[in-house]
Parts: sequence; C-alpha cells; structure tokens
Amino acid sequence: MGPVRSDERNSGGSCCRAQNPRPDRRRRGLHRWEFRTIEKRGSKIGKTKRGKGSKIMAVADRHGLPVAICVESATPHEVKLATNTLVQMVIPDAPQNLIGDNAYDSDKLDSELRRYGIELIAPHRMNRKNTTQDLRRLRRYRRRWKIERLFAWL
Repeated sequence: MGPVRSDERNSGGSCCRAQNPRPDRRRRGLHRWEFRTIEKRGSKIGKTKRGKGSKIMAVADRHGLPVAICVESATPHEVKLATNTLVQMVIPDAPQNLIGDNAYDSDKLDSELRRYGIELIAPHRMNRKNTTQDLRRLRRYRRRWKIERLFAWL
C-alpha cells in the first residue's frame, strides 16, 4: 500500500459519501410518537359510531360572540341539550330568537322555548308532516354562518 493522504484520513474512509442534511433525531426535539396517548374518559365523553367524543353546544349573539357554552357527552341529541345550554347564559336577558339547523326542528323543543319567550327558527326536517315555520321568519336562518364561524374559532 502507498502512503495515506491527509484528506482520506479525515474523511472516515469514504470520500464520496454525502453528509446527511438532517440533524440527528436526538437533537431535533420531541415528536408525536414520543408521547403516550391515553384513552379518552370522563363524564363528558360518550360513545359514537366512530369512537368516543363530546359535543360542544354554544349560543351566540347577533355578532357571533359566545353567550353560553356547554360541553356534554356525545350520546344525547342536540334537542335535549339546548335548554341546558340556555340555562348557562352569562347575560341576564334571554334571546328573542334561536336559530338552529334541521336537527332542532322539534315540537317539544319549540314548546319548551316558548315558555322562556324564545321563538325557534329552524328549517323543517324532510319527514315533517305539519309545517310550523313561516318562510318570512326562516330568512333569518341565513345568519347561521356566524355560529359556524364561532365553532371554527374554537
């Protein structure tokens, strides 16, 4: 063998191997696989078709600011949780109108809200036989995007 050149001695034996541009994993920080995940549990966690979860019910004013927020288990229907959410309002006056989607079209909820002096504005479900909404009042349903924006902020 011939004499060893100085650049071969410092290169570790391979002069053509490229350096790894990514730093060593130990120096990069924490990754999601390093955390131990535990199963969801608690009184506000319920079973759904796709696993466990919870529902966030919210009431917002006309500007989209939250007035009441209620977190419940995912198993009960929204109609059963609507009055619990209204009880938790932080303002003293009850709203005059409550705008909801098709799931809120319930005679029982409508009569319960009328006792509080609140008119329910919700489009009819497809299987509804007797129409109860006036189409002029249903124009306010277009303002529902403000509550959708509130949930996007959460």
